[in-house]
Amino acid sequence: MQEQFKIFTGLIASINRNIRKVKTEIMAEHNLKCPHVSPIYYLYTEQALTLKQLCQKCNEDKGVMSRSVKSLEKEGLVDTNNINKKYKNKLLLTESGKAVGKEIAEKINCAIIDATKGLTEEDKDCIYRSLTLINNNLQDFKITKD
Repeated sequence: MQEQFKIFTGLIASINRNIRKVKTEIMAEHNLKCPHVSPIYYLYTEQALTLKQLCQKCNEDKGVMSRSVKSLEKEGLVDTNNINKKYKNKLLLTESGKAVGKEIAEKINCAIIDATKGLTEEDKDCIYRSLTLINNNLQDFKITKD
């Protein structure tokens, strides 16, 4: 079990570092940071989302996402001025935000293709099913004292 723990946690940590590296490289030419990738990507692919929806899609807490959105608004990539008191505020990409979103989506697609080279569709399905199950099991895991 100790060896499995080392391999599992080591691989997950390495994958996470590599994903951050790719995100950082994608955003560097836009003078943006790694945390900006997901909000731009989801606003590009989903069109308009509330902050709450964006948090859910990006799997981030509201504070982190609020800071990212404010930064993107300051850069002129996100419009938050479409507030209607009766409805939840929808976040939208500006025209320049859409251009950046398109570029990011294309680069993400290339990164996924490169990352899954050599895997069959069956392999990919198995990996995603397994990671989902592991994630769900870890979310439900509780250490109980007897």
